[in-house]
Amino acid sequence: MTQTNLFSWDAIEARSDLDRLQLVIDHLPDERLVQYLEVLRQHGRNDYPVRPMWNALLAGIVFQHPSIESLLRELARNPSLMEACGFDPLPIQRKPNARIVTDPDTGVSRIEVPVPLEPVHAVPSSWNVSRFLAKVIELEASLGMISEMAVILREQLMAVLPDFGQHLGFDGTDIASHSTGQKDRTSAQTSDPDADWGHHETQGVDAATGKAWKKIKRWFGYGLHLIADTQYEIPVAFELTPASVSEQPTLRAMIRDLFSETPALAERCRDFSADRGLDSAETKALLWDDYAIRPLIDTRELWREEKNDPDYDPSKPITRPLNPERADTIVHTEKGSVQCVCPATGEHRELAFQGFEDARNALKYRCPAAAYGLECQGQAQCHQAGGVTPGEFGRVVRIKLDEQDRRIFVPTPHGSPSWQRGYHRRSALERINNRIDRHFGFELHFIRGIAKMTTRVGLAIAVMMAMALGHVRQGRPEQMRSLVQPIPATG
Repeated sequence: MTQTNLFSWDAIEARSDLDRLQLVIDHLPDERLVQYLEVLRQHGRNDYPVRPMWNALLAGIVFQHPSIESLLRELARNPSLMEACGFDPLPIQRKPNARIVTDPDTGVSRIEVPVPLEPVHAVPSSWNVSRFLAKVIELEASLGMISEMAVILREQLMAVLPDFGQHLGFDGTDIASHSTGQKDRTSAQTSDPDADWGHHETQGVDAATGKAWKKIKRWFGYGLHLIADTQYEIPVAFELTPASVSEQPTLRAMIRDLFSETPALAERCRDFSADRGLDSAETKALLWDDYAIRPLIDTRELWREEKNDPDYDPSKPITRPLNPERADTIVHTEKGSVQCVCPATGEHRELAFQGFEDARNALKYRCPAAAYGLECQGQAQCHQAGGVTPGEFGRVVRIKLDEQDRRIFVPTPHGSPSWQRGYHRRSALERINNRIDRHFGFELHFIRGIAKMTTRVGLAIAVMMAMALGHVRQGRPEQMRSLVQPIPATG
């Protein structure tokens, strides 16, 4: 039984496939790259011009070919694709160079025509493509030209979509190297010296059994760190590192680089989401203090001291005093939930959140008894402990961010409706990573070396962004996330 390829030419009408390639060719800002490739070729043979060779590489990305050989086989059997890339589908007939030869004895001259040269195949060889690809990799490694296209596309998407970049998110995914990671006995190196071993640990509690679980994934290769628009599900920036590189410092460096390259994006962005593995006071403070962007990052549970207390009750959340220096009734959880403890009954009640005060850089909370009309027997004692004499509005508690743990307290409180809405948008990153892994063939590839991998990843992301830009410009914003959906015929 033959397994069909999701992206085979039989799956979709051939004309539509070529339209998708043309969409990328028309909207990818590759002029500077092609000019540099022309300069690198200089006076070399031009049997296969730069532009058709570059378009052929793009075709390999668009149509998800797993190897150069697969792409060349497709070119050989598909004249329409050859023409779309810019090749002449007919073999190139090379004209022999005739010369005049003079007989030294008689002095008579004659024209000598050499044996006709063999025609050059219309489809380049794998050697031709490999050499061409090496030049592209060289330009990315030395000048960052593939990454530069992603920056240009980002700005062009911002121009056609006024709300593009308002909601950003970050996630990382593993990309295994083609190398096994086993060291050679002689050289003590792997077949991919740039890669290394990484591991990702996830843990939680089974909702059905209540038992704790832990899962550790190990791989040899690289880590792809991606910032994307979580509303449109379109990449915005990427970074490829060896697998062992920590995500947290990488994220902060990417944030600084991103907003330095595109300051208008920092002004446009409202919130930034990431999972709990990226929970860090430094990251949250960077987003809010430097760029006024609300961090929507899940909070890890790191408190351990209370769990060793003999009276510890695992069914109740751990709380700590908001102001440890005084005997007050206000406490908080590690997730940032602010509560009061009734002095009379010991009951915990959530304070009523009243919003964030920009002028004070503080979260504002109100007494739940006053806010919800509850009866509180310890109200007077609570006011006395807080050193306040509130009126009918009840006691107000303000939490200034620069005076508290920045990992726990953020402008949009953890678990609030607006926090939940923004954090749920983060699932867009998982779908983008899934497209990169499966649709662009990174689950099964033959790539070794960080320069090659960066170029290949950059091309995939640039193609995604160019397709999205093309669909929007041509009035099909509903198709901007699609990589294979047919383009409707016009006219």
